[in-house]
Amino acid sequence: MSEAVLSDTRHTLPTAHPAGRIALTLGLIVAAFGLAYLIPGGADYPAHLVIPFADWISAFMNWVKSSFTWLTRSLVAVVNVPLQIAFALLAKSYKLAVGEWSIMLPRLSWVGICAAVALLGHALGGFRLALLAGLGFLYIALFRQWDSAMLTLALIVVCVPICVVTGLLVGIWGYLSPRAKQLVIMPALDLMQTIPTFAYLIPVLLLFGTNPVSALLATGLFATPPMVRATILGLEKVPSEIKDFADMAGCTRRQKMWRVLVPAAKPSLMLGVNQVIMLSLNMVIISSMIGAGGLGQDVLLALRALKVGPAMEAGLCIVVLAIVLDRLSQAAAVQRYEEQREAKNSFLARHPNLALALAAIVITTLISIAIPAFASVPKAITLTTGPMWKDAVDWINLHFFDAIEAVRVTFLVYILNPLRAFFESLPWLGVVLTLAYAGYRLGTWRLAIVVALLASFCAVTGLWVQTMATLYLCGAASFIAAALGIPIGMLAARHDRVEKVVTPVIDTLQTIPMFCFIIPAVMLFRIGDFTALIATVAFAIVPAIRYTNHGLRQVPQELNEAGIVSGCTRRQLFWRVQLPVAIPEILLGINQTILLALSMIIICAMIGTRDLGQEVFKALSKADTGKGLVAGLAIAFIGIIADRLITAWVARRKRKMGIA
Repeated sequence: MSEAVLSDTRHTLPTAHPAGRIALTLGLIVAAFGLAYLIPGGADYPAHLVIPFADWISAFMNWVKSSFTWLTRSLVAVVNVPLQIAFALLAKSYKLAVGEWSIMLPRLSWVGICAAVALLGHALGGFRLALLAGLGFLYIALFRQWDSAMLTLALIVVCVPICVVTGLLVGIWGYLSPRAKQLVIMPALDLMQTIPTFAYLIPVLLLFGTNPVSALLATGLFATPPMVRATILGLEKVPSEIKDFADMAGCTRRQKMWRVLVPAAKPSLMLGVNQVIMLSLNMVIISSMIGAGGLGQDVLLALRALKVGPAMEAGLCIVVLAIVLDRLSQAAAVQRYEEQREAKNSFLARHPNLALALAAIVITTLISIAIPAFASVPKAITLTTGPMWKDAVDWINLHFFDAIEAVRVTFLVYILNPLRAFFESLPWLGVVLTLAYAGYRLGTWRLAIVVALLASFCAVTGLWVQTMATLYLCGAASFIAAALGIPIGMLAARHDRVEKVVTPVIDTLQTIPMFCFIIPAVMLFRIGDFTALIATVAFAIVPAIRYTNHGLRQVPQELNEAGIVSGCTRRQLFWRVQLPVAIPEILLGINQTILLALSMIIICAMIGTRDLGQEVFKALSKADTGKGLVAGLAIAFIGIIADRLITAWVARRKRKMGIA
């Protein structure tokens, strides 16, 4: 029986393309590029044929701004209320007035907040999580970043509920209306999740100005899509017997949704909340450029001034805050509550840790009125590592500057610069025809047309050279990340000890905001394409490792047993059975690596790259909505093209292998 299974598997595994088909493909690609050079304007897109999308968008946004000022101001006023309350509670003192009587109350005590976070960690995950959360916030306080961290946390506290509620409602709409899901919601989510983060700031800046509310709205736009996807997926995964039971019980449509389906989908919904929190933290750092303040502004100012110590201290506090929030939200996602209404019907009995947390905050805040040490972190107990980081970088530069510079210059002169020149010289028509052919071979004519139109957009808007510059750096970073990540994932899949070491490392890397990867790279390699390459590889390598490990470990056990029975050695079993079956999963990891690399490269525009990210960055500095959005759409279309082609490739591999 096992030998039969292995025999069937060998027949279903994809075979190599015949030599004739490869020759035909290469011939068509050469013909496409030759045709591009023969047709006038096929190599360099004619300047007089550039479509002025940027001007049209700018004119439309200016019309919206002038016509709907009343609406934007009203929205700012509404959102500003909870935001100012959060700022008052966490970062500033606040005034309580009743008639002619008023009193200035202090912000919540830092001691109470540290204790409350530790108690929350204990309630969700036990002693270890309590220790991690409490020490994490204590670290932020002791290293002089409390005020900035509380500004950042206040924005997240207000933004996350708005994103969760909005994402939940849109996700329910998509679940109830498959047509709306396919035609409106999913394309919009794809676009929102591939548009670079900087591009969100430009229209928000134009409509709402430079203020914390603008930062919050930009963060909300960026962080909501994962909640929508999690809601749709969670509701679709609810077992059919639960749905049938709700119908048999006579539930109305509303009762069925809110009392049956939503509670049953809670695990998926909580994972969506986790993603919203992490993306909100990522975006809040970037939105500091338009008035968010907090830790992001500290890092930004330190990077601009090349102050190593302050940049590292603020960056490490961002990492600590991200890890604590990630672990707390993950614990909330997997927690199971037991209903004990009869034995424990009081609030204190049901939520002892929450009651203790509230009591700790109230008591320490009242004490802070008389004892200033409870209100603000005393400078006498604070520490700073700024001089240490500066000395460390100076020592590295003193002893290893020649080696570092040799590596940087070698990569630039012999790899990156020639690769950039090659990509920028590619004719736009040849690239468009080649991508269309790839779409047709991997999918259908529909995919070929979509890919060709998206690629053509980059040319007809006059951004072809910048697009190729983006593609060259993204391609180099993705190739290096995959070349390093896939072997690491293979080792982790084959050796449990390696997996135990690799898993916490990639979990930590995944929680670090992308902004923080730039800091050590700039310290060692200064600004430029090589620095951007290093930061991008470090940020994008995680999916290559994780998907490879997961794909190899998810190979059906019967296939492994069939290979062993057939006499395969361990090496043969890996290369001839496990790896071919895991290739679709590995390709999905490469897809995610490309998308992460693309998003990181756009952030690297801050450190001197010359590509579409730089176009968005310049548009942000000039509040040029049209130019910024067109460049952002070009970046998004690169990501969509890569995603669609790789997804079609994965589907084709699965069909050949007989995998559902």
